[in-house]
Amino acid sequence: MLQNSAPQDATAQNEAMSSELKDLVLAVHALPVEYRDQLRDRVERVVEASTRRRRILNLVQEALSQLRLDMKYLIFDLEATRRERDALRAELDERG
Repeated sequence: MLQNSAPQDATAQNEAMSSELKDLVLAVHALPVEYRDQLRDRVERVVEASTRRRRILNLVQEALSQLRLDMKYLIFDLEATRRERDALRAELDERG
């Protein structure tokens, strides 16, 4: 990411970065080569960790959304089953 390519090169990872990380990458890229080389690996690890955390957070949010939807379906099914049970009990009470 911080290699010799220009900072304008957009990769999928760059697009997922927060503006603060983008600013950090640009600031490190603007440093003289000797300092940039010292910081490159560290900044790449920070960017990768941030991207990984963002990906994990998105997965967790999607899983929670799916869980909420599944719960709504389960509650609907439970209520329908209870109505059916009550209707059958009422019918049995009328017969018996």
